[in-house]
Amino acid sequence: MKYTVITGASSGIGYETALAFAARGKNLILVARRLDKLQELKLAIQNIDATVHVIVQTSDLSDTAQAYTLYNTLKEYQIETWINNAGLGEGSFVAEQNLEKVETMLRVNIESLTILSTLYVRDYADIEGTQLINVASALGYAIAVGSVAYSATKFYVSAFTEGLAKELEIKDAKLKAKVLAPAITETEFVNKSLDTEDFDYKANMSKYHTAKEMAGFMLDLYDSNEVVGIVNLNYNFNLRSLGALH
Repeated sequence: MKYTVITGASSGIGYETALAFAARGKNLILVARRLDKLQELKLAIQNIDATVHVIVQTSDLSDTAQAYTLYNTLKEYQIETWINNAGLGEGSFVAEQNLEKVETMLRVNIESLTILSTLYVRDYADIEGTQLINVASALGYAIAVGSVAYSATKFYVSAFTEGLAKELEIKDAKLKAKVLAPAITETEFVNKSLDTEDFDYKANMSKYHTAKEMAGFMLDLYDSNEVVGIVNLNYNFNLRSLGALH
């Protein structure tokens, strides 16, 4: 039995991606901190298709030791796709940012993502049909004043994943590494980034995508032979091949 792992699955893009993969009959391992939300999602999936096998696994990826524990816990399962979707933001000017929050963001967005990606590649590089998809951001390709630290973490994700894709290509590996780069998406993410309870997207954003739309883009990337799926300045989704790397 093969599984798709999705981190940050309790809400937003991760939640909708789980529903989208379940609709294709993919067995799922759902990872997040909030067990109650994961159990709600599992029930929703089983109401759609009772034949889909769903495993819920709690993990706090702001603690990098838990990233190792998570991967080792899942060693017994055959994982055909690993999606590193968990991420945090910080919407402040650098001089005003909460450094404790930034440190947590660095551990989730960079350290745990790197650990999980590396461990997965070590085990699955030569297995046909496997994919690693890391969720970066459109701000991983364009620096955003007021979110510089967050943008920098996503530059890391895009550079790391594109570089990994090139290494796998050079080695003629069967595993494909890909990066999804969303722009503003209607999720809990902005609330947490700005430390607000109820951010009004319609009032504050001229353009944005829903989490369900972004899950659709995730599937488009999954189905393609391209490395990067990115939302551009006009909020159009584009698939593109690996850039020139040396």
